Amino acid sequence: MGGTYSMDGKILGFIVWAIFGGIMVGLGIRAFFAKEAIGFWANVKPFPVNDVKGYNRATGKLFILYGVIFTVLGTPLLGQNTPYILFSILGIVAETIAVMAIYNLLITKKYKK
Repeated sequence: MGGTYSMDGKILGFIVWAIFGGIMVGLGIRAFFAKEAIGFWANVKPFPVNDVKGYNRATGKLFILYGVIFTVLGTPLLGQNTPYILFSILGIVAETIAVMAIYNLLITKKYKK
């Protein structure tokens, strides 16, 4: 009985993890169809953009990639050996830093007026 509960908890944990990844993918898809420049940082207006469509596509791709990788990094939650969750946590930290760097160094440089 305890093993079944444990597996159900792991599946539920992964589902919650994957929902967040799906939200990020959804934000990326929404960015593709936005008419105005979308914001990357929370509660910060986007900078003046020279090519709104290109900027939104680049930012949307970044959000989609983040969401997919985030979901994949959550797969250790489904395993029997929970120490691998450390891989997920460190992976998310590295992924988040990489996404911020890509946005600041590449997207901002290319699309800022």
